[in-house]
This record gives sequence, structure tokens and C-alpha cells, in this order.
Amino acid sequence: QVQLVESGGGSVQAGGSLRVSCTASGFTYNNTYSLAWFRQAPGKEREGVAAVDAIHRTTYGEAVKGRFTVSHDSAKKSLYLQMDKLKPEDTAMYYCAASSWILPGARVLLPSAFSYWGHGTQVTVFS
Repeated sequence: QVQLVESGGGSVQAGGSLRVSCTASGFTYNNTYSLAWFRQAPGKEREGVAAVDAIHRTTYGEAVKGRFTVSHDSAKKSLYLQMDKLKPEDTAMYYCAASSWILPGARVLLPSAFSYWGHGTQVTVFS
């Protein structure tokens, strides 16, 4: 059974930084995986934020490019998202997701491409 648990969410002032984490259990890093962060604000569709895969390819949504950095530690089975220069529009529930496949670029930030999901951690940015 695969379980993903996010942590590190909270409230931060605009322009500040926050780091959210996702720890996986029951998921084997087999060199074919993709890991990603998504976010969803009330009344809006789920949005792809950032992704990293087993061949070290990283992808960022245009809204966060240059401000967020995704990384993972295979030994700790953890995924991280370092968020800098936060804006109020970054306010959302942040979810981590995992796939057992290296995904083509066109699908790497699509929610439907991921099989495993955490329950989310709330990030609130105030001005």
C-alpha cells in the first residue's frame, strides 16, 4: 500500500519562503518514477506546480518557474518543494503525487497521469 504524507505547510508573508515535504511509504524508487507537486485553491482546478523524475528531469509550471525548486531524496523517500518569493496567489492546498513511470513531458504535470496522492498540506500567503 502506497502512502504519501505531506508536511510543512503554514502561513507566510508575501515575499517569504516555505518548504513543504512529502514522505512516501510502500513506494519503491525503481528508476522509472515520477514525483510531482500539485496545488488547488478553492473553486479552481488542480494545477501542476513542479515535478522531478528518476532521470533527474525537472519541470515547473509557468506560474512558479524561477521561484520554486523541487527535489527529492531517494534514501529518505522524501520529496521537497522549496518555495521562495511567495505570492498571495500561491495560496492553495499543496499535494504530492507519485507515478511508477517516467512520464513524457506533455503529461508530467497532469493530475490524471499520477496514481498515488497525499492528502495535502495548506499553504497560505498573506500580504
